[in-house]
Amino acid sequence: MKYCCKYWSYNEIFIGQAHTHKDLEANSNFPENGIKSLINAIRHLFDPGSVLNNINERLKVKVEEIRSLIRDGYIPRVRAIACNNGIKWNDASEEFIKREKFGDQVTFEHINHDRIITILQASKKVDEKLNFSGKALVEDLNFSRVIIGRIAVSEIAAMINRHGEQLLERNIRRYLGLQGNRVNEAIRDTLLGEEKTNFYFYNNGVTLTCDKFSHNALQGGDYQVNVENLQIINGGQTCMTIYKTMRDNQSTNFSEAYVLVRLYQLPNNNEDMVRNITFATNSQNSVDLRDLRANDSVQKRLETDINQLGYVYRRKRTDSSVKPIDITTNVAAEAVLSVWRNKPHQAKFFTREHFGKLYKTIFSDDLNGAQTIIAVLLYRYAENKRKRPPVNAPQCILYASCFIAMQMGTYLLKKLNCELEGLNHKNFEEAKLIIEKHGEQLFNFSSADVENALKELYGDKQISAQQLSATFRRGDLIEQMCNVDFKKRLVQ
Repeated sequence: MKYCCKYWSYNEIFIGQAHTHKDLEANSNFPENGIKSLINAIRHLFDPGSVLNNINERLKVKVEEIRSLIRDGYIPRVRAIACNNGIKWNDASEEFIKREKFGDQVTFEHINHDRIITILQASKKVDEKLNFSGKALVEDLNFSRVIIGRIAVSEIAAMINRHGEQLLERNIRRYLGLQGNRVNEAIRDTLLGEEKTNFYFYNNGVTLTCDKFSHNALQGGDYQVNVENLQIINGGQTCMTIYKTMRDNQSTNFSEAYVLVRLYQLPNNNEDMVRNITFATNSQNSVDLRDLRANDSVQKRLETDINQLGYVYRRKRTDSSVKPIDITTNVAAEAVLSVWRNKPHQAKFFTREHFGKLYKTIFSDDLNGAQTIIAVLLYRYAENKRKRPPVNAPQCILYASCFIAMQMGTYLLKKLNCELEGLNHKNFEEAKLIIEKHGEQLFNFSSADVENALKELYGDKQISAQQLSATFRRGDLIEQMCNVDFKKRLVQ
């Protein structure tokens, strides 16, 4: 019996259990105790008031983090998947499910080998007419054909409106939505912004496959292409976002927005080739916001500053291993945001925005190499303590590394008798020496400040792991920690 839980967002959760019958006769029901186990897991996992026993500590931290979100009002929708190589659960198991009265919040589904084959065979062929605008390249290649050109986004939206996700049967993903998806949000914003006419240049385009396409080759352009068995194998997110954006903004003029389209006509029995094209077009190294910022002037300046101080700033991703003297941009961002910007909660829980909305906050024009290195050294010290907590360390150590690093930075500046602006190449070695000699003391003072702030917030009552996770995620302690009397704790 195997059990797994997977969540793509805190509101949609897939939880499943798999059971394999050794006799392979495929005539046995999914076991009753398996359904009971699924029900118990759902009741236990998503009830913040239940006690977690006999669970790995590292896993417990993650589970309690989910529970803290539930306490904050997130309502999970659960799909319970029972998978086996036999038949569905029996009537008794069905009664167990009905008795729980989960309602629409939890749905139970059975999947076996027959269901999988049915899903694979259920896709219907989509025949379409694609209207290319302007010139297009048409070429025969190794018993295949290709046409490359541009299509108006209105044509894409109309096609999706007619066929929906049926066009995505060969795509590796269903639509991931707009909310919280940075790439899809950017696609929408471009379509709705002043640069919609440049959408063709900003988007990577859409890759389609078909069994056959035909067009009037006597035309010089503006082809109407008849397509048999059309499928989207790359660019499904673009197509769905175009459709939903145009549907929700019908008064907006999209007539000058186009997208690059590649249509491949492949030989019969082409599944292997389709699979290889899908893999190749979807598995190339992705470019994220961190890569796009690599050539910014502030990144180049930091690289020079940091290299002159004996460290290596890796503003571009490479395949080489990270050495102790190496500082990657993602670590620098988390460290600076924690230590110098007093936003430790955003450092830990908003990593996807470090090179987006928070970029200018972190990498301001006055950030220098010395400040960056010192922030990283303090952050690494606190992180090492979190990963390998001292004996009898308080539970908050597992959640508070970014907060502790922030406080360590404040103590360090007090010891240097300067403000952040005064930390530079001139007193860099002195600051580094303080960390080397008094790092333990800095950490102890800072962790004690965290504990005291928790007491001010919650009093003497016991704090659960869920509360701790939620507290550090929201940053409730920052104000209390900023009011510490540092004069009572000067590093000796």
